[in-house]
Amino acid sequence: MPLTPFHLALPVDDLSAARAFYGGLLGCSEGRSAERWVDYDLFGHQLSLHLVERSGDAVAGRNPVDGDAVPVPHFGVVLLWADWQALAERLRAAGVAFVIPPRIRFPGEVGEQATMFFLDPTGNALEFKSFQDPSRVFAR
Repeated sequence: MPLTPFHLALPVDDLSAARAFYGGLLGCSEGRSAERWVDYDLFGHQLSLHLVERSGDAVAGRNPVDGDAVPVPHFGVVLLWADWQALAERLRAAGVAFVIPPRIRFPGEVGEQATMFFLDPTGNALEFKSFQDPSRVFAR
């Protein structure tokens, strides 16, 4: 089954900061926008950022996964290996404060993957991951 793009709408409390983060730092192309929202091409997926007043911590809790405290909720994209490495280097060079720094999770197991977690300016948690063999994304 071919993969199709997902659509995700997220709250942000500062559109200028969101544009700098998603458009500038992550390099996502901006699509349609209005006074209170903006769309981005997030690696082939549609991300809509809606301006709302902050109502508290965007992270509801943390769940232990392979020795890490994974923020929940979170979202992200599975990238090709070279693209994941390039993004990790770009984020390091920009001084991004990682929630979970770039690392290999589940080494030697079926689910072995490169992963990293960080927050956007509003506090939404993002995970970007990669598999050496993309066919292993759903392997058990």
